[in-house]
Amino acid sequence: MSRYAACLLLLLTADACALSAESEAKNQPVAPFRIAGNVYYVGASDVTSYLVATSRGLILIDGGFAETAPQIEANIATLGFKLADVKIILNGHAHPDHAGGLARLKQDSAAKLEAMAQEVVPLENEGRGTFYRGERKLFESIKVDRTLHDGDTVRLGETTLTAHLTAGHTPGCTTWTTRVRDGRRSLDVVFACQVTLPADTPLVNDSAYPTIAEDFARTFATLASLPCDVFLAEHGSAWSLREKIARMKAGSPTNVFIDPQGYRDFVRASRAEFETALAEQRDGKKERGN
Repeated sequence: MSRYAACLLLLLTADACALSAESEAKNQPVAPFRIAGNVYYVGASDVTSYLVATSRGLILIDGGFAETAPQIEANIATLGFKLADVKIILNGHAHPDHAGGLARLKQDSAAKLEAMAQEVVPLENEGRGTFYRGERKLFESIKVDRTLHDGDTVRLGETTLTAHLTAGHTPGCTTWTTRVRDGRRSLDVVFACQVTLPADTPLVNDSAYPTIAEDFARTFATLASLPCDVFLAEHGSAWSLREKIARMKAGSPTNVFIDPQGYRDFVRASRAEFETALAEQRDGKKERGN
């Protein structure tokens, strides 16, 4: 068990203990930058947050840990934007490394939070209400102002984002897509929700999440169907954030964030990991049944 999980067990609150060394490493400051078109990076070294600028205000995607929120707010200001101009906040899923900072960000900006229906209960109940970590407090509750469903759109100014239900990591894990203009090019952007297998959660005969295997299978089919030029995700390690920043700083003649092959490789590798784990667990169930 990680130090962070142990602290949660002992204190029954996510904000009463410092980040573990592992989580702290994911939360190191990163200078904000433009990714492509009107999409900007305002997150930390691994827990990500994205800003979409429109003519009617700003859309913020994900809030990192509770400890990430001050970094996000500072990054928004560094880019020359005003926190008060954030009109809509979106979330990929209600885990403390992506939803922990939402309460402060929503309060400080007065923005509206829009979220997939399956994530509303944990978002509004301190992370409680799903299979993840049982019934312990994980973060401060956040009121959801608009409940979304698969295929719903979020519009602000000239920008439209589409919510895709990509369940598995959580029942309401949400992948966002949009299209941006970058110079003369039109680019499809994918903000992929996390697809790693939840820790200590079985894929076979799990009473807490009985449809997890079917959900994952549908998710990978959905992800494979999405057009993608710019691949982004909830953890920087999933889309080589550190390496791409280094290439950008080195003066790459092309936009390093245009990476359709990286996206295809990500989907293929993640699906293979899931299918391997599922096959192993099914085989194990058969062996124990003999």
